[in-house]
Amino acid sequence: MDIIFLLIPLALVLVVVIVWVFMWAVRSDQFDDLEGPAHRILMDDEEPHDEQQDANEPENKDKNKND
Repeated sequence: MDIIFLLIPLALVLVVVIVWVFMWAVRSDQFDDLEGPAHRILMDDEEPHDEQQDANEPENKDKNKND
């Protein structure tokens, strides 16, 4: 029975901390755009992958000339 005198105040403190963290997250706009990051992952890069490889090839050719 003595443990309940410890657990009830501890539970109340925990609830207050959780509510405070939730309110901080809402006020700092953590929940504004939930779909944006998910769509951003699916978007293509501006530069296609083949062009990136072509851009790296001259560097490799220069290295071969020096060998």
